[in-house]
Amino acid sequence: MTATPAQPYSSPSGSSARAVRDTLTLVALPLVAVLALPAAFAGGGTRRWFGGRAESQRAEAQAAKDAAAAAFYELDTAQRDLRISVETITAVDDSPAARRAVADFAALGERIDEVSRQYITAVDAHDLDRDDLEASAAARARTELTRARDELQRVKRDLDRFGEGLGPLLGKAETQLARVAPAVERARQGLLAATGALDAVRQAGLRADDLAARLAALSPELTKLNQGAGQHGVAATLERAERVAREAGAIRAEAERLPERAAEIDHRLVSLRTRAQALTTRAGQVEPVLSELRRRFTVACWQDLQPVPEQAAQNVRQAELKLREAQGARDAQRWADATALLSTARALLNTTDEAVSAAGERLRRLNAVQKDPQQEIERTRFAIRDAQRLAMTGRTTPDPRHAGPLDEAVARLERAVASLEGGRHPDYWHFLTETEAVRESVARVVALIREERGHHAG
Repeated sequence: MTATPAQPYSSPSGSSARAVRDTLTLVALPLVAVLALPAAFAGGGTRRWFGGRAESQRAEAQAAKDAAAAAFYELDTAQRDLRISVETITAVDDSPAARRAVADFAALGERIDEVSRQYITAVDAHDLDRDDLEASAAARARTELTRARDELQRVKRDLDRFGEGLGPLLGKAETQLARVAPAVERARQGLLAATGALDAVRQAGLRADDLAARLAALSPELTKLNQGAGQHGVAATLERAERVAREAGAIRAEAERLPERAAEIDHRLVSLRTRAQALTTRAGQVEPVLSELRRRFTVACWQDLQPVPEQAAQNVRQAELKLREAQGARDAQRWADATALLSTARALLNTTDEAVSAAGERLRRLNAVQKDPQQEIERTRFAIRDAQRLAMTGRTTPDPRHAGPLDEAVARLERAVASLEGGRHPDYWHFLTETEAVRESVARVVALIREERGHHAG
């Protein structure tokens, strides 16, 4: 409230000041004492009492004053309690509903300020202790104080209804607040566990400098967590606690895995060195394969393989260089660098392996088709016939979208077979690539048919 009985209040007369002091006394007393006060004022003391109607009106006015003071006290208490609830909500919730609650509470606060001023004014305007208090003045006092009490009680009822409406928002806010302490504690425990894991790694002779730097970067976040949600907000504190716990958990997991990671890098270094040596030997065998291809088959069958020996040797040299760099990174415990360099070396060796294997595979396939091209022809014809049967299943005439590509596949196969006839040195590699392309085109038609029928069935 803007004005409360506990604040200093200026009045135009000593008698009105005494009235305010009486009100303050009543507000501070328990309810039982408040109810007992009219009896105390009704007799005893040093005041000179006048009998009759004036004294009756004085007693009624005093009773109205006491009732108004009690109503004022109840309203003040309710407002203070609700202010705590509203502050709890605003600390957690920034939703439109929460903002409306804050605005409604502020509007109620203005009404409370107004009825409080009216109450204080009514108390200040009438000195019920005056010896010469007239009956008419006492009656006016009773009327104004009763009106003030009624207004205080009316606003109190509105405040109570507002408080009841805060239930869902307050429950949600209290639930959020209840999460803060456990979340902060989990973050602290996570940091402690990460620190312990790093200490264990260092004792094993591994520095883990990058993990230590990541852990140190969390120190300011821990400081903010320790400062509390009151300073940084509940939502921000919860988000910060979860982020710290998550990052600390990741650091701990990586630290615990570090010895295994170091062992894995050592194993990969040995394995890739062995593979590089084996590929060096295999790359030396490509030239004899190329020599045989050049001797027995047309240029088109082997010219794309000419660069393989030189490329293989170059790739192996580059891979060995990356392996030496990876060893240096491992010795310096730059684990991420070591892993990246090993991946590069592995990719180079994979490329070399494929190229070296391609030369030997080319010779094998050319030997097979030169000896018996019919096997490749039948394999391709079977694929075409199988697709044709599928295209005709459940139909009397084929769908043009299927028949066209299949007819073209038949013609293409016939042309490939014809290319083997009449020449002294047929281009067997062209024949193989053509039959393979025919089978791929047929497979696409089959996939299309099955997809369409699957849609119709669904």
